[in-house]
Order: sequence, then structure tokens, then C-alpha cells
Amino acid sequence: MNDKPLSIDSVQAMLAGADYICPRPLAAAVFLSLKLGRPLFLEGEAGVGKTAIASAIAMASGSELIRLQCYEGLDSASAVCEWNFSAQMIAIRTAEASGGIARGELQKELFSEEFLVARPLLKALRPPDGRPPVLLIDEIDRTDEPFEAFLLEALSEFQITIPELGTIKAEQPPIVILTSNRTREVHDALKRRCFYHWVDFPDFEQETRIVELHAPLASQRLSREVVAFVQRLRAEDLFKRPGIAETIDWAKCLLALDITVLSPAVIADTVGAVLKYKDDIQRLQEFDLDRMLEQATADAGMAD
Repeated sequence: MNDKPLSIDSVQAMLAGADYICPRPLAAAVFLSLKLGRPLFLEGEAGVGKTAIASAIAMASGSELIRLQCYEGLDSASAVCEWNFSAQMIAIRTAEASGGIARGELQKELFSEEFLVARPLLKALRPPDGRPPVLLIDEIDRTDEPFEAFLLEALSEFQITIPELGTIKAEQPPIVILTSNRTREVHDALKRRCFYHWVDFPDFEQETRIVELHAPLASQRLSREVVAFVQRLRAEDLFKRPGIAETIDWAKCLLALDITVLSPAVIADTVGAVLKYKDDIQRLQEFDLDRMLEQATADAGMAD
């Protein structure tokens, strides 16, 4: 990002332009991360908007978004680069058939840029257009400690080492965002290299604004009732609390059914848009939906 935001307010305005409603504490974290050139570590429950903010920053800044989706067993080859084995084998057979290239020269050619397949980390350090991209390292808590240790060099010096090619350092550091759902604790050494922020579920008014932005055809009453009921659900003992995406999806489902007001029957029919686990859906059947809906309507300020 060539033109960095000048204030926290400008970060909020920038992200609002990319349809991301950002609370001031999170905007402050983004501002400081950009200002200081440090990776931003966002931790919080699934569905609170951690991943979406990387997309919003990329959209607002006109930068490419490069995503490294983490998973158990992720290694440096999958994250940085791999050699195109099939192309190398073809080159070897071609050289053997022609007999016109020395063994040393062939080996040097096989491990050249021509046969290198770049993965997210290498792409982020060497963007083709030279413009720093947004690198999203998503769900870092799904990886293991050896991969975390590997990331330390990349995030502290913005460089990586490829044995066959040497050390590659970014001319301009990418904007780095790491997310974690806290399924396990990430090592302190990695967190120390980042600016940290805990992302919580939005409050009622903020989430209502988000729903109104992404489901603009929903009436004010429906939007507020949906948000109030979802927030009531989050207070219950569920295996997986519904995220913001589920709130938006539910509002869109209700619109598709031409529903303007919530009722226990409507909730029972459309619960699959909000809850994604069988145990949670069965638990919902045990709730007093009339009472919950009455409370949600009062929370929404829509009581008759």
C-alpha cells in the first residue's frame, strides 16, 4: 500500500468503502499494523470477520490478496515453492535423447526459475507487478509448531531461503494478516513479531448495520429481529455459535421466502441457515422459542 492511512478514522472510512464495517479498536489495530509495517495477528472465534478484513484491505488498497490456508501437516514446500517434477523429468529425457548438454549444466538448469512453482509465501515476497500484496495466513492455529518456527524468518525479515536459489528478500514487505480461531495456543515468539488484536462478535447496532449493508432489501424490523435473535442464540450453550456470515445468510433466506416477521415456525423451518451442527439444532428444539423471540423483539426495540 503506497498511500498508508493517516489516521484511525481514515482506516474506518477506507474499509467502509470496501463494505466492511470496522469498530474503532480493530481500526486502530489495522492502522498501527500498517503504520509500523508489522504483521497483524487477529484472534477470535470463527465467524467474527477476521478473514473478511484481509479481503477488505486488499480491495480498499487495490492490492492483490494472496491467501495461505493453513492445515495440519502444512510444510514449507506447500507454503513457499515446489519444483515442477514432471517438467524436470521431461527436460531430463529430452537432454538424454539429444545428448547435447553436460550433467552439471543440466542440473543447474533443472533447478532454475523455469521449473519453480511459486506458492503463497514466495508470491507475496516477489509480486509480479512489484506492488506489495496483502498476504493472509489464515487459521495459523491449524498448523503445527515446526511450521510456526519456519514462519519466524519470513515475518521478522520478510525473507525466505530456498536451498537451490539462496535467500529471497522482499523489496517492499507485504501487508501480512494472520488469523487464529484459537483451537490451540500459538507460540509467543510468533505473536511477538505481530501487532495483536482479539476480534469479538459485534454489538447489536454494529451487526444490524452489517446485515443492512449485505441484505439491503430486508426491512428494518426484520434485520433487527434477526440480529437480536442470533445474539440471543450466542448466549446459549452451543457447540458452534453462529457467526456474522450466518446472520447475513439467515436474513437473505428469509427474504427469499418473503418473510417479514420472525415466528417460532419460521425459525424452525430456517434454522439450517444459522446452526450447522445436529446437536445445536436438537438443542434449539428444547428452547422456549416464544419466550426467546419475545425477548429478541424487545432487544430489537420492535415490541408492539
